[in-house]
Amino acid sequence: MTRQARWSVFVALIAVCVVSWEVGVSAAEHPCRQLVLVVVPDWTSTCGMLERYDRAAGAWMRAGAQVPVTIGRAGCGWGEGLYPVPEDGPRKREGDGRSPAGVFGIGIAFGADDTLETGLPYRQMTAHDWCIDVSGSPHYNRLVDDREVGPDGIRGSTEPMRRDLHLDGDQLYEIGFVIGHNTGCRPGAGSCIFAHPWQKPGAATAGCTAMAEDDLRTVLAWLRAEDHPRFALLPAAEHRRGWQPWDLPPPGDAR
Repeated sequence: MTRQARWSVFVALIAVCVVSWEVGVSAAEHPCRQLVLVVVPDWTSTCGMLERYDRAAGAWMRAGAQVPVTIGRAGCGWGEGLYPVPEDGPRKREGDGRSPAGVFGIGIAFGADDTLETGLPYRQMTAHDWCIDVSGSPHYNRLVDDREVGPDGIRGSTEPMRRDLHLDGDQLYEIGFVIGHNTGCRPGAGSCIFAHPWQKPGAATAGCTAMAEDDLRTVLAWLRAEDHPRFALLPAAEHRRGWQPWDLPPPGDAR
């Protein structure tokens, strides 16, 4: 079967499913009216551009300027998102250093402070909060409180949500939001995918999407839970072939 034929079959099989981790709503019942779109040059790229869109009268309208972002140190690979993905292309796996590609719901916002300007549900993180990245754990790909799950519940995890308190002042998760990858928590498919500030301009991540803190604060202040926002990350070629069936803005001259 040719690449184009596989894509035609894939389009015919598209089905809408549960939107987001930590905010479980039906995409069919609640149409998306906000979109965060990241496009990278190809599967191995670690840098790309982020754009924001609002839907007005059925059409996507750009909101604000493009901003640079970084993604996984190994580029990206198809993740577990809202739609079935084509058979060709790499797949995201736990620990592979890739960011998940596809279309995903946006979950909660999080941070170290008791307040954050955002229209998303917000969770202030403490030294007790962890994201579990151990595939064999019953809490895989979940945010947990170690006072509730006990020491065995976080054994082996490397994702303290207050990195500044556990990892010598690391500010990586000072603020951020959850990208709803692998909401079914399939073992080994990848976990704990966030948008967060980058360590420095151009620095790749372990699989998240990172940007300047000021840019991230702008995105968080713009996002509104009632508009059921989505996050999409795609190589440019996949954006060109998939924007229509996935209800994304068309590729622009900037890409």
